[in-house]
This record gives sequence, C-alpha cells and structure tokens, in this order.
Amino acid sequence: MSTISTILQAGGDIAPVEHDETPVKDRVVLYRIIVAVVFLAAWQGASGRLVSPFWLSSPLEIATMLVTWTRSGLLQRHLLVTFQETLIGFLIGSVTAIAAALAIGRSETARRTVDPFVTAVYGVPKVALAPLFIMWFGIGMTPKIVLAAVSVFFLMFFNTMSGVRLVDRRLIEAMTLMGASKFYIQKNVVLPAALPWIFTGLKLGLPYGFVGAVAAEMMASNQGIGFLTQDSAGQFNTAGVFAALFALMAVTTTLNEGLGWLERWLFRWR
Repeated sequence: MSTISTILQAGGDIAPVEHDETPVKDRVVLYRIIVAVVFLAAWQGASGRLVSPFWLSSPLEIATMLVTWTRSGLLQRHLLVTFQETLIGFLIGSVTAIAAALAIGRSETARRTVDPFVTAVYGVPKVALAPLFIMWFGIGMTPKIVLAAVSVFFLMFFNTMSGVRLVDRRLIEAMTLMGASKFYIQKNVVLPAALPWIFTGLKLGLPYGFVGAVAAEMMASNQGIGFLTQDSAGQFNTAGVFAALFALMAVTTTLNEGLGWLERWLFRWR
C-alpha cells in the first residue's frame, strides 16, 4: 500500500508542500539574457551588412550615443522632464479613474448611464487630442501632463470597474445588515477586493502615460524624450532615435518592475 493511501485511510492530514520557485526564477532570468544577447548579436551582424546603418543603426552605435548623452547630462535632463510629466499625469489619471469607478461601479443604473459616453471618448485616439491640448494649454508641461492623464484614465477606469463589479454582493449585503456605512464598505470591502484589478490597470496604464507625454513632446516642445527623438530624426541621426527610445524603454520597464514588486509585497498573504 502506498504512503498516500496509508495516510488517507488513517485520516491523517497532508501538510501542504511548499515549492521553491528560486530555480524557476533563475532559469527565466537566464533565458531572458540569452534572448537579449542573441537578438543584439543578430542586429549587430545585420547592420551594415544586410541593412544600411542609415536605416538601422547598430547596437554599438546606440550604446556609444547613450554614453555620450549620459556623460554630457543631456539624457538625464530630458528624461527627467518626461518622467515628471508622466508621473504627474499618471497620478492624476489613476486617482480620478479609481474614484470614478468606485463611485459608479456599485450602481447598475449609473454604470449603464455613463458607459456609452466613456466608451465613445475612449474610442478616440489619444494622440489625436494632443494638438487640441496644445492649443488650449500652450507648449509647456501642462498639455503633456493632461494627455498622459487622459491616456491612463480609461485603462484604470475600466479595470477598476471590472474589479468593483466582481465584489461578492452577499458580503456587501451582510455588511449593510450589520450597520456598516457606504463609505466603510467602499474602504474596507470594495477597494481591497478591487486592488488586483487596480494594479493590473496601473501596470497597463504606465506605458500609455509615457506614450501620451512623448507624443505631445514630439508635436510641440523643446525638452523631453519626445523632443530628443524628434530632434535626432530631424538630423537623420538613426542612432540618436534608437538611443532615446531605448532610454525610454529602460525607464518604463524599471517602473513596471517596481509596480510588480509592490503588488507582490501587498499581496504576499496570498
């Protein structure tokens, strides 16, 4: 008779087995490094041989450009501007979207009332709003912040709304019968239950915030990563365009990893 059968017949409890995920994480990191190295090596080999460097710069030229910009402080200065615009817009868009979804999500009537209007505005390409915002707010940081906030808002709103609607109604009814106020239920029941959806929206919305800010910078600005990209393209500096894009990708990836770490820390009880 097997050990498992013996335990079951004896009515014993089987202790949960904790799996060590460290080897899996190590393998994933190794696979990522291999994929990156192979991709960069193939790119380096193709540049100048299969494709003209004028159209497709090489990783070495891009790295040289990044080092040059970093030493001169140019990259840090423009990155800081884009980061400020995106962070402020991201916070404004996220907070307003979460508040709106919490206020509307529990009422089926309110949700159905605003749904067609929100969907209609969501269907408009956000980049198309950039010229309008520039006309309204000038060429400073304000239109970039507004476009970043608008780009983040809808993703956060729909994700938070989905989380709010999936909260167990029986739990809310039980809390109501026990005398809990609507604010208490929203704070201690609805919001915690919707947090996984909120974090999904945050991780999806952050890159869109950068897209909004950079798009507005490319149209009318004298600073920021969008301006740096446009300026390099105007000088036919392919390495500069790729360097600016790689710097932006590095920032967004780092911030997304930070959000992922924060999510794992908040939900470590799982």
